[in-house]
Amino acid sequence: MVIDFHIHYCPEKFVKPNLGPGGEPRTIFSEDGKAGDCACALRYDVPKFLEMMDYGGVDIAVLTSGSGMRRDLADARFVNDEIKALTEKYPDRFIGVAHAPPLGGAESFDELKRCRDELGYRGAVMHSVVRGVDIDDPKLYPFYEKVSELGMFLIIHPGSAEYTPFYDYDMGRSVGREGHLAVVTAKLIEGGVLDNFPDLKIVMSHLGGHFYTCISRLELYQDKVFWGTKDHPRHSRRSKEPFRYYLDKMYFDTGGIQGDVNPIKMALMELSPGNILYGTDYPLEIRDKETVRKFVSDIRQLPLPQEDIDAILSGNAKKLLGI
Repeated sequence: MVIDFHIHYCPEKFVKPNLGPGGEPRTIFSEDGKAGDCACALRYDVPKFLEMMDYGGVDIAVLTSGSGMRRDLADARFVNDEIKALTEKYPDRFIGVAHAPPLGGAESFDELKRCRDELGYRGAVMHSVVRGVDIDDPKLYPFYEKVSELGMFLIIHPGSAEYTPFYDYDMGRSVGREGHLAVVTAKLIEGGVLDNFPDLKIVMSHLGGHFYTCISRLELYQDKVFWGTKDHPRHSRRSKEPFRYYLDKMYFDTGGIQGDVNPIKMALMELSPGNILYGTDYPLEIRDKETVRKFVSDIRQLPLPQEDIDAILSGNAKKLLGI
């Protein structure tokens, strides 16, 4: 079995008005030129989803929606219900997760509970930065507490490129968001989120922004005495346990790498196969069924025991989804 943990569905009403001439993909830019969301008709083309899955060898897709992450509660509810309709129409192919504004208070928490109890969603999703609030800010603690209390996993997806440094050549999206996601991954550990919510199951999108290339440096700077930061209000904070202790408590999906197996090979130098989830990021990072098929094939050929390959492709996802 293959479970794709990272597929984006957006209802047509949120995408179609922003398409370019003739329905061409179009990016929405801020006034200062930062690249924002990409409107693409594939994002609501469910027949194409199924065609890709059938050809690529994907049995089940976990659906999230950028519109559900960035809009208000009413729109998040609409997205949750739209995805539920898809899971009812295709019960063996799609699984949904909850969308609710993390800073939305009691009403958002009620929506999380509705999604779990009435819609059957076992997880929730949020952006890596919420209205300018960093991932380790105590303002987000009530949201984490509610997700944990409900026994749901939490997917953290890169936020809009507007929160990354401004780069030319569209590098705010290509590398800026990844760098930011690597920092977010480290902040969840160093900032105490995982210490305060030890039962919270976090799924980092895009292999955590490839943070694993910097683990040795992150560990190096945990020595606050040597680096003279032990008394500084911002720089003295660190996790209760050594950095690597937390890696087995998180999951990392393979979205955002365009079906290239090499980043997975690099990640496996630091991460266990038991913490990696297969994901394509269709229909944005991957837009064609041939790439999906090759991606699955390349993972099957990794020099790992069969049980580890099966864990990446579906076993780890089954644990989170209760399959």
